[in-house]
Amino acid sequence: MSIQDLRERRNEKAREYRNTLDKHPKDKALPEEAKAALDDLLEAITNLDDRIDFEQKALDIAAEDVVKDAVEEVVKGAASGSPNAIFSKWLKGGDNALSAQDWETIRATMSTGTDSEGGYTVQTDVASNVIDALKAFGGMREVATVITTEQGNPMNWPTSDGTSEEGEIVAENASATDDDMSFGTKSIPVYKYSSKTVPIPIELLQDSSVKIEAFVNGRIVTRLGRITNKHFTVGTGSGQPLGIVAAAEEGKVGKSGQTVTFIYDDLVDLEHSVDPAYRELGARWMFNDSTLKAAKKLKDTQGRPIWMPDIIGGAPATLLNYGYTVNQNVAPMAANAKSILFGHMASYVIRDVMNITFHRFTDSAYAKKGQVGFLAFMRSGGNFVDVGGGVKYYQNAAS
Repeated sequence: MSIQDLRERRNEKAREYRNTLDKHPKDKALPEEAKAALDDLLEAITNLDDRIDFEQKALDIAAEDVVKDAVEEVVKGAASGSPNAIFSKWLKGGDNALSAQDWETIRATMSTGTDSEGGYTVQTDVASNVIDALKAFGGMREVATVITTEQGNPMNWPTSDGTSEEGEIVAENASATDDDMSFGTKSIPVYKYSSKTVPIPIELLQDSSVKIEAFVNGRIVTRLGRITNKHFTVGTGSGQPLGIVAAAEEGKVGKSGQTVTFIYDDLVDLEHSVDPAYRELGARWMFNDSTLKAAKKLKDTQGRPIWMPDIIGGAPATLLNYGYTVNQNVAPMAANAKSILFGHMASYVIRDVMNITFHRFTDSAYAKKGQVGFLAFMRSGGNFVDVGGGVKYYQNAAS
């Protein structure tokens, strides 16, 4: 069975799941046979999802060589002065491999000058590709507001909480009451992140069949993606960004005994702990994949599942009619763990400074091992700029 056949079969099961629910009134308990049918469909959907993932990985492996050869042909045929071609040339040969025209192209495509210590500040389009790829790690960049600044100087984000303010009735010929609005600020400092040095054997650099640009970028993105998403999620705010979990307010704490569980009422209480204004702006859930697994099995008071599967080209997957983001840096359920977030995630602001700087090392520490070292720096930061309780958390019981 092809992967397309598997996807079509999976979508059929998802539609059947939704249709089975729609056949029964929401204000009445589900019959036992309907519950059993939904459980069977959920198991089938999960198994098909797993099979599709394995099939996709097999296709990716089989296609890797073909894609690599095709990309290499494109690179060979590309203009020698294109940004990607220049970057690839620098990775393989260093500064001396670039011509005067190459350096002119670099300066023309960067927002600031080349690093004075021998670094190579990549062109805007290459830097953008790296930043875009960071979205795949953890989910924070998918839901947060991401801004880019030319420089990393201090930046304050204006805030104001008007949730307690209201108007008044004024008598005829009477003066209106003064009620000044209060404003504040939240800083969004940036931090210098390092990929740690990536050692590359000279065989890879000398072998023209290897797309070294993709290899180095992949490692850089993996390392920077993991550490920044971790800090944007659970950062302490001391010497690192303040993560959204640390910034969120308490919405619901599980009852005694719920150290590794939650119930339907907990999610409802967490949902309604967030003001309706934020929910209307586009609230969503965020949790670990293990928490999602538990949520898929949860039923409401009428025995109806609260998780709805996505249908490709149709309705997205939801939990209590809200979308969700899986973020593995959110704690799995455990005693006192803040394991579920809900609210307006776009109130978290991620700030990137424009340039990413690569360094290439050929000193004796690497040369004696037949390696060339690469190191990338990026400057990024984040903070939760809402002051009205736009994101709340569910915390598992202590015992």
